[in-house]
Amino acid sequence: MTPDSTNGPVGADGFAGTDGPTGTGAPAGTNGAVPAPRSPAPPRSPAPPRSPGPRVPPAPPAGERPSDIALVEAVLTVAENPVGVAEFATALDIPARRVEALLAELAAQYERDGRGFRLRHVGRGWRLYTADECAPWVERFVLAGQSARLSQAALETLAIVAYQQPVSRGRISAVRGVSADGVIRTLTARNLVEECGHDHESGAILYRTTDYFLERMGLRDLDELPPLAPLLPGVDDVDDIVAS
Repeated sequence: MTPDSTNGPVGADGFAGTDGPTGTGAPAGTNGAVPAPRSPAPPRSPAPPRSPGPRVPPAPPAGERPSDIALVEAVLTVAENPVGVAEFATALDIPARRVEALLAELAAQYERDGRGFRLRHVGRGWRLYTADECAPWVERFVLAGQSARLSQAALETLAIVAYQQPVSRGRISAVRGVSADGVIRTLTARNLVEECGHDHESGAILYRTTDYFLERMGLRDLDELPPLAPLLPGVDDVDDIVAS
């Protein structure tokens, strides 16, 4: 057997050169060295889960649609805050003018039928309220075992803010004769008053009543606050007070 068994060119040493296969299984030009195996790639970490997008309200079921007045009434029974005409129109796909007519119709119907609740427009929208004649019994039920009433100091401070707003703490304290800091914090925490800017001269924080105050009082706006004049003492009463 000849040294060259591959029919390739013979080198100077009598063996097959590197230009052809050598029969050793090694690639040509590597001098017989076998390359080291590659280390496996590290596993990829799983992609973080996508955050859910905004919740899309479910589409109304197919079939016969309830009457417009029934839909408006249904929304009123679950609303926690006054609902504006635009909100009704958007959610129920009813023209705004039609919504206004339906609300007026419901308000008149509840009062005509002597229902235990009334539909009123307060603040920025419409909401169901207890009928005035039923209020004492409802109050007795709600307040049973509770003491959620405002203190006398809080009521006085709230009245000052309501009638003199926007008003500063210093002005409130001057009217009441005592510091109003703690009471203002209480009224702010209960969402009955809120900050509304600063006094141009002193820089003091000014306070006003909130929409929630109007809602709790059953008022549409501040113009419906009762006038103070009938509640003030007359001249003779003031003389008696001073003399005492």
